[in-house]
Formats: sequence, structure tokens, C-alpha cells
Amino acid sequence: MDELKLAGGLILLILSGNFLVKGSVSIASKLKVSTLIIGMTIVAFGTSAPELLVSLKAALINNSEIAISNVVGSNIANIAFILGISAIIYPLQISKNTKKIDVPIMIIASFLFYFASQDGNINAIEGITGIILLIIFIIIQIQTSGTVEQVKEEVDSKTYPVLISILMIVLSCFGLTYGADYLIDGASAIALKSGISQRVIGVTIVAFGTSLPELITSIIAAFKKEADIAIGNVVGSNIFNIFGIIGISSTVSPISMDWSIFRSDYIWMCVIATILFIFTTAAKKLVLGRAYGLMFIILYLVYIAMLVFTH
Repeated sequence: MDELKLAGGLILLILSGNFLVKGSVSIASKLKVSTLIIGMTIVAFGTSAPELLVSLKAALINNSEIAISNVVGSNIANIAFILGISAIIYPLQISKNTKKIDVPIMIIASFLFYFASQDGNINAIEGITGIILLIIFIIIQIQTSGTVEQVKEEVDSKTYPVLISILMIVLSCFGLTYGADYLIDGASAIALKSGISQRVIGVTIVAFGTSLPELITSIIAAFKKEADIAIGNVVGSNIFNIFGIIGISSTVSPISMDWSIFRSDYIWMCVIATILFIFTTAAKKLVLGRAYGLMFIILYLVYIAMLVFTH
């Protein structure tokens, strides 16, 4: 039964990710806005729906370890694994806005999250502050959208009426959410039978499972050579995970944790976010190439190895 949930969840994620990219590119083309903006908002928030549901549910039942490890682990996987895989599939063109605005905001969000968590508690005031910062981020995206290259028609893709495109995005988000739920249920059940700790399950299986929508969406975007969707999806998701998911979860119910247990994971999250900034700054012709992607994958494997050997 658990194996069937794994397989069914993966299939649903793949199909939903494909339609999410198609619908997003189509609506960007119809509305004459940049695919980067669509990637940073609709796609990023849509693919973060599983993280939101898992963390919110965990906060409501006072299971803060899952709520925290889900977000921290997802943010690490989003950059080190998902962006790494995407760059290996197809070198990713980095827009000036991503380099100068989006990645720096992601780093600020990561370090704010780090410092807010040091006392072992994230309260409602801090949560509301995060939500406000998320709104400011969205406003910045809208205001700077005019400086980004306007969306170009895909050579091999179709455009759809706006309402159909919106319907595709909405249904895809539902599909991504339920697909991730099935996969997480199956994977977690198998892991628990093996006696793995809740923290390790949270930052690996649950975090990776809730990041699968981002993985599938970014991979499909990379194959379609839609770099703005791939990069915007990852960076936007990380920002939404911190300001939105932690913000909403801690507003509903204060989040408490054992800082000594999670400190190393937070450090990894901040370091990997900083490395992305260094890579985007050092990348020639604003392209995140396969060499950078491979380095990210190696970093992620080192992180997983650290978890396994210190467990």
C-alpha cells in the first residue's frame, strides 16, 4: 500500500508539474508579463502548497519539529538539489533582477529566519512580520516587472485562453498538493518502520517530498528551456517558505524548537543560499552552467551524508 502511494504520488506530481508550466507560460504570454514574475509568484507559491499544508498541520498539532525541518530541509533541497539538477539539464540564464533583487532577498529571509529561531521560539508577532515582508516582496516583483525582458513565445508550445490557463494552474496546484501528500505518506510510513528520527525524516523525506513539486516543475521548465520559470520557482519558493509558511504557521500557533538540534541545518540553509549568490555573481554571461549545477548536487550529497553519519 505504501509503495502504491509513492508511485501514485510521483505520477500525479509529474502530470501536474507539466500542466503548471504550460499554464504559467501561456498566461504570461497572454498578459504580456515576464515569465520570471510568473515563476516567482504563481508557480513558486503553487509548488509551495505542500510545504504550507504540512507545516500548518504540524503547527496545529504542536509538532514543531516537522514544521521547522520541513521548511529548512525544503530550502536546502530547492537550491542544492533542484536548481542543481535543472542547471545540469539546461544551463540557466540568470536575469539581472534575479541577481540584484531576488537572490539577495532570499539570503536576507534566510538569515532573518536564522536569528528569529535562536531563542527556540517563533511567535505570532514574528509570523505577522514575515507575512508583511512577503507582501512587500510581491509588490517589489510587480513594480520591477517592467525592467525584465518581456516573455517570448515558446517555439514548441501552445498558448491557451486566459481562463483556461488559470484553470490549468489551479488544478495543477491541487494535483501537486495531493501528489506530495500521497508520496509523503508512503515514504514516511516506510521510514518510520526503519526507526529513523523525526528530525531526519523532516529534513530529508518530508522536506524532499514537499519539494517534489518544485523539482518536477523546474525540471520540466529546464527541458522546455524556460530558465525564468526554473530559477524563479526555486528562489520564490524559498522566500515564500520562510515569510509565508513560517509566518502563517507561527501566527496560527507559536512554533517552538530545540535550537541545538536544528542549528546545523539552519547554517547549511544560509550557507547554500549565500553560495547561490556567489555563483550568480561569478557566473559568466549571467548563466548558471552545468559545472555550478554539479557543485550544488555535491553539496547536497555532503549534507545528506552528514545527516546519515551523525544520526
